Amino acid sequence: MATQLTATANARRSSSFLQTAIALQTLTIFLQAVSAGLLLTSSYGETLHSVGARVMYGASMLYVLAAVLAWKPGGGSPRPVWHASGFLVLASVQVVLGIAHVPSVHLPLGVLMFGLSVLALARR
Repeated sequence: MATQLTATANARRSSSFLQTAIALQTLTIFLQAVSAGLLLTSSYGETLHSVGARVMYGASMLYVLAAVLAWKPGGGSPRPVWHASGFLVLASVQVVLGIAHVPSVHLPLGVLMFGLSVLALARR
């Protein structure tokens, strides 16, 4: 009985951490859109967008960690791990496209990533 209660508490904590990681990722992607606007209109926009890219990438890595922690101890579905890993791949492509200055793909991919992140957040 005590083991079941502990397992349930751990599952809730892992799920909460996962939801927080997704929310943080969604927020950082939204802030990247804001900083992209500043990139076009201010002198400090490029610095802000560059720093934001690193933070967004870190948030994507945190999402993978949270998904693994939610899956492994509880023995649940590995689907969130696949979603988080796919997001990390998209974030990597996004960073490469940004560095290469390919806005024709970089911008639509950012919009897609924001939409997918909001969808992941709504599913949790």
